[in-house]
Amino acid sequence: MAVLPFLSSLFFLLYLSLTVRAAALTTSLAANERLCFYTDVDKAGEKIGFYFAVQSGGSFDIDFDIKDPNEKVLLEGERERQGDYVLTANTVGEYAFCFENDVSTLTPKLVDFDIMVESEPRREAPAKPGQIAEQTSALEESIFRLNGMLMNIKRLQKHFHTSENRGFSIVKSTQNRIFWYAILQTLGVVGMAALQVYVLQTFFTQTGRRYKV
Repeated sequence: MAVLPFLSSLFFLLYLSLTVRAAALTTSLAANERLCFYTDVDKAGEKIGFYFAVQSGGSFDIDFDIKDPNEKVLLEGERERQGDYVLTANTVGEYAFCFENDVSTLTPKLVDFDIMVESEPRREAPAKPGQIAEQTSALEESIFRLNGMLMNIKRLQKHFHTSENRGFSIVKSTQNRIFWYAILQTLGVVGMAALQVYVLQTFFTQTGRRYKV
């Protein structure tokens, strides 16, 4: 019956949704600050997806490292602007994802990041024997392709989001610099005018000397 492949695909989608745990967060790091975030892995062999991008602050760079439950460094980087990684968790336990802003002495950094723990999906419907035939249908293949396309769209959206935030940060920084430059320039002009008035007054108010103008 035509309803069986549909039910099979429906159960398969539910299975995929249950096998993925993700967290999308935004955090701010002050100068010389270190922040760590943690996620649990229930069984060996699970995939861990890690994405981050510095949205604003300084040169948009930051240090990071990933450690397993045994404090072993799995991945690290210095002065990275963004990254997209997939790791295999070989040890069950708590994994640490840390950011460190020691590259900046004054400027805070705003960082967007995702941590996703995903089990390897089986290409079959999680149904009991006798209810639905355990086979990969054409609809399930289409679901896999759509899932890949959606992931690509998600990455593209993150890229545009990061570019927009960085552009806004640069524009805001430039605007502040222009504002303070204009203030200093105005103060300089006023100061020079006051100095010229003072010098002229000095020429004509001093006694005992004659000046030829």
